[in-house]
This record gives sequence, structure tokens and C-alpha cells, in this order.
Amino acid sequence: MTDAARQAAEASQQDWKIGVDIGGTFIDFCALESRSGRIASLKVLTTPDDPGAELMTGLSLLAEREGLAPEAISRFVHGTTVGINTVIQRRGVSLALLTNAGFEDVIELARLRMPDVYSLFCSRPEQLIARDMIFGIPARLRADGSEAQAPDMKVVATAVAAAKAKGAAGIIISFLHAWRDDAQETAVKNEIEKLAPDLFVFTSSEVWPVIREYERTTTAILNGYVHPRVSGYLTALEDKLASRGVKAPALLTKSNGGVMNAAEGKRSCVQMLLSGTASGVIGAAWLARLAGEKHVLTLDIGGTSADFALIIDGEPQFGTGELIGEFPLHIPSVSVSSIGIGGGSVASVDAHGILRVGPESAGSTPGPACYGRGGTQATVTDAMAACGWLGHSEMAYGQLRIDVGLARAAVSTLAERIGRSVEEASQAILDIAISEMFVEVEKLASRAGVDLREFTLMPFGGGGPMLGAFLAREFRMAKVIGPPRPGVVSALGGLVADLRGDFIKTVFTHLSPEALPLLRSSSEVLSDEGRSWLIKQGHKGPAELRISADMRYVGQSFEIEVPLRPAWVEDGDLAAMEEAFHAMHARLYDFADPDGRIEIVNLRLSAIGAGPALQTTVGLEEIAGMAEPEREIPVYTGKAFEWIGLYRRDQLRPGGRFSGPAVVAQDDTTFAIPAGTQVTIDRHQNLHLTFSE
Repeated sequence: MTDAARQAAEASQQDWKIGVDIGGTFIDFCALESRSGRIASLKVLTTPDDPGAELMTGLSLLAEREGLAPEAISRFVHGTTVGINTVIQRRGVSLALLTNAGFEDVIELARLRMPDVYSLFCSRPEQLIARDMIFGIPARLRADGSEAQAPDMKVVATAVAAAKAKGAAGIIISFLHAWRDDAQETAVKNEIEKLAPDLFVFTSSEVWPVIREYERTTTAILNGYVHPRVSGYLTALEDKLASRGVKAPALLTKSNGGVMNAAEGKRSCVQMLLSGTASGVIGAAWLARLAGEKHVLTLDIGGTSADFALIIDGEPQFGTGELIGEFPLHIPSVSVSSIGIGGGSVASVDAHGILRVGPESAGSTPGPACYGRGGTQATVTDAMAACGWLGHSEMAYGQLRIDVGLARAAVSTLAERIGRSVEEASQAILDIAISEMFVEVEKLASRAGVDLREFTLMPFGGGGPMLGAFLAREFRMAKVIGPPRPGVVSALGGLVADLRGDFIKTVFTHLSPEALPLLRSSSEVLSDEGRSWLIKQGHKGPAELRISADMRYVGQSFEIEVPLRPAWVEDGDLAAMEEAFHAMHARLYDFADPDGRIEIVNLRLSAIGAGPALQTTVGLEEIAGMAEPEREIPVYTGKAFEWIGLYRRDQLRPGGRFSGPAVVAQDDTTFAIPAGTQVTIDRHQNLHLTFSE
């Protein structure tokens, strides 16, 4: 048998499913060979100057190290930061906005909200569409859906000509009450496509047909702003995969924690703006259920940021209004709070001699000083290395070797300015980073009304295991659980994610017997949309339809989302809907008014097609007894250097245990375990950390 024939035979016996996630510093791969249950993982440094090249490098390395044949890939899921980075870096295209005459300043007014209402120096961000690119069109739809004035197509033609003259690449159309009837927006879109077929056009009603013109308009603008770059990136991605012989269609992770095909991603770009952060929470939830953990706080630390999310009763939490850079995104998203503290966050001393950390990041190029890639500024990673927590093994699957000397040299510059030793300055950097995260997590817990002492912390990402146990100890959390491959949890999230499409219909009615026909018909419309969407995605299995309603007491300005059972709507069980709303209101605000009248603003539906039922190998045979460290290493633990145990993750066995302080080194990250910590390993090879009183 020739080599080619043998390789083809081996490939025919494989079935690889791959999740890929691109962060600020690394692109992560998590690959499962489903017939054997074997998991392979990998990290590759990103190539900002050549997006997509790191993906090809990773596939080549997986083929070389794991024997992964491209033609054996049956599922390929990809998360990318192209969209969100386009917004943050303001590198999107020039857009024009067509709206009702007299309402040209809707996005500038922004409900009169300021980013920081307590700051005298706060200012609103510069809008993504300049004021001279916003055109008022004589057109008006009444709130009940009747037409008061048809769009003036002559004015539309003049506006399009002016927009093209000023360099617009696309046009956004957002009219009042388009959530009620999209006819006016559609008519204007059709006219623009005739007048200027070279421009792309999006209407607010096709992007997200929700009441409130500001939220609907900004969401449509975000979709258009990133459209050319995202669409171009996805086209290049499909071409590169095809050139490698990958036949599986490219699926993309979404902000709602689900996946969609690339064809939809090219149009519904706004759906994938938070794909990376959402995938991490989905992967963490899957791991938590596997380990039997119901209430989890996730901590995802990458090179640039730290992201936090809550998993309650095994399920991620969802919401709307997540910030994309400086702009709110009003589509369903996994609820994630972020702060600009990551492994690459730069430490500095300000003009007043105060040590600060972040939000500036060294990124992947040049990266932290200890990477030896030209970085000279001290970062959180350099502080860990200077204290001795890092530098005892290669990192990122052999791609990086920590240079402790370079880390200490970078920190020493700051240490001199604040009159501290290198170790003391390094510890101060870590303490500041943890305190910054503490504040953000405390806000998250307060908003959700939960007691973190009842939660388990799951740190992941390259930096989560380095700082997670220290943060959990500050909150007096019960436990920390460290998954086997924490560095690639976001990639795992894409691997296990379901197809998930979200749909909304504004009904704006009192919860009363008279509203039941409207609720039933709206529910049926949403259900049909959800099933049709799944079919277009290629899903052939059963569909799960989850319905919820945005509800409020009459007189309130904003509403809360309340999960409903489909049978309540079908059977007209108003009492059950009322009780669900009162209970949710009491949970969030510690108050409910059983006699208060209730309004339903929106009905929502999530159409879910279950992802692959993955079966991984359970792990190694359990043992009992103390795990033995590979050797002792000196680490500055806060006040002095101590000799502590260094453990290799691949040598730890289920049932083993040891005590902190300790370091656990592995290919994708390093676990720093503080003093007073007891560690056990379960059958799935998770580390379970508990703290002494």
C-alpha cells in the first residue's frame, strides 16, 4: 500500500470535530476525534498583519502532531474577533443613515444617557455615522401601523446621490414604528438598490425588529459598519478551508452562544460580535454540567481583557444591551461583563506616582517582555514571572519560553519609580489586577442578586488559572474548578454549541384575556420563523423552541425578560404568566406587586437545534493518595520567597490530592495555587480547589 493510500485509509477511520477561537494574542484549537473520544488542543500566536494565516498554521500543526486529515473534519466551528475589533478600532466602512425627517438626531441624543453620569469630564463617543451622513426622508408611519405619509422617493434619490458623493459604502434605513410594519423601509430599500446597486443596504426591521427606535437603529448601524470586513473575512475563510480539503461547512459562533452558517454570518454580522466571549461561557457550562457543578462564576482572562459570567442551575444567563466598544448591542447575548485586565495588560506609574494596570495591552506583538518578542513594558504576565509563578516550562504548546530575566528587567523600571523591590512591585501589580476584577465581579453579583459564596469559580483562558484562585479567595467562594484544558475552553464552546436563532415580535399589550389572540398568533409566527431558520441552517433533527416575554408593570419605563411555557400561551393561562413575572421581578428587585397591572412589550423565541452529542474519554484510572511534585521551585508568595511544589498536569491522576502553595504547569496555561488550598483531581481530570477557613 502506498503512503497516499495508507493516509486515505486512516482518514476514512477518523471523524474530527474542531472548534476554533481567535483572541487578542492566540488562536485556540480544540479538536475531538469522535470515534475514539480523543481530544487534541493547540494554541498558535495570532498574525494581526495577515488574518487567517494563523488558522492555516494551526491546521498544519494538528495534521503533523495528531494525524488530523482535513477531509476527515465533519464539523468546523469558528469564533472570531474581526467584528468587535472593527468597532473598537473604528475601522469600519463609511455609512449613511436614512431616517424620518425631524428625527435625524436619534443616535446622537442616545436617550440622553452618559457613559459615566458621575464624571464631570464624561463625553459621549463619536458616532459611527457622521451627522452630515444622516438624511431625513419625508415619511411617517403611525404607532398603530397605519401610514400617515408615504416615503418621498425623490428625496430618497437626492440623499443617495449625496451619500455616494461623500464616499458611503452602504446605507442603513431606520424609520419610526418599523417594528409594526416594515413596508416603508422595504420600499425605500428596493428603490436604493435600483438607484445604486453598488451600495449595500440594511433596514432596521430586517436586522432586529424591536420597539424603541434608538436601540433598533444602533443595532442596524453596527451590523452595517462591520459588514464588508466580516463578509470579506468569511469568504476568505471558506476559500482557505476549501484549499486545504476541508469539506465541512464553516459554522460561526454567535453572541447568543449558538452557531450559524457562514452564509448567514455574511449578512447577520451583528449576531457574531460577541462570539468569542459567549463561546467561553458555553464551553464552561458544558464542563460544569459534566462535573456536577450547578452555580458557577466563569473567569476568562486572555491577553487583553478579563470576562466574567454567571451560570445558574447549569445554564448561562442571557441579556441585551451588551456594550460593543462604546455602543450598546440590543440583540440577545450571553451576559458577559468585561474589564481591560489581561495577561498582556501594561503596568505604569502615572504623573502622581500611582501604580496602575491596564487597559493598554501589549497584545501578541510585541507581547509581554518575558515572551522575548521585543516587548519592554511590564505586564501582568511579567509580574507573575518575576514572582516565580511562571518560567518553569514552555508555554503555548512549545511556542513560547518565558524569560524571567526580561520580566524582572521590565518590572524593575517601575519598581525604582515607586521605591519598591522587583518582587514587591510585581506583587503590587498582581494585587491591583485582582482588585480591579473584584470591583467588576461585585457589580455583576449585585445586578444578578446572587451570593458568590454559593458559587464555584471556573477560571480559563491563558490567564484565568494564573489569577483565579486569588480572586476566589477574596470573595470567600466555596470552590475553584480547573478544567483539564483551560486555555482552549472558548474553542471547546464552539465545538459543543447548538444551532441557535433568536426571534422577536413586539406586541405591546396588556396581559389580559383580550390579548390572548394576539399572543397566540405572534407565538405561531415566531415558531414558524424559528423552524424555517433551522431548516436553512441544515438542521435535520428535532427543534427545541423556547419562548419568553419582555414584561413590566404598567407605568414602568423598561421591562424584564420572563421565560414562559408554550402551553401557557396556547391554553391562555394568564395566572401562570402573571405568577412567573411577579417571581422574576421579586428575584431581581426584591419587590413584586401582585395587584399591579402587567404589560407585555415583546415576545421572544429561541429556536435551538442540538449540537453533536460528544463523548470524550473519561480519563485515567483513579488512584488515592498524595500527588508528588516534580520538584520544588522558589516563588514570591506575597511577603517572601518560599519553596513550593511544581506539578505537571499530565502527570496528575484522578483521586490524587495535594496542598498549596503550588504551581501546576501544562501546555496551555499555568495554575497558581495559593497557600491554604486543598486540591483534588476528579475522574474528568478537573482540579478542585477548596480553601481552609
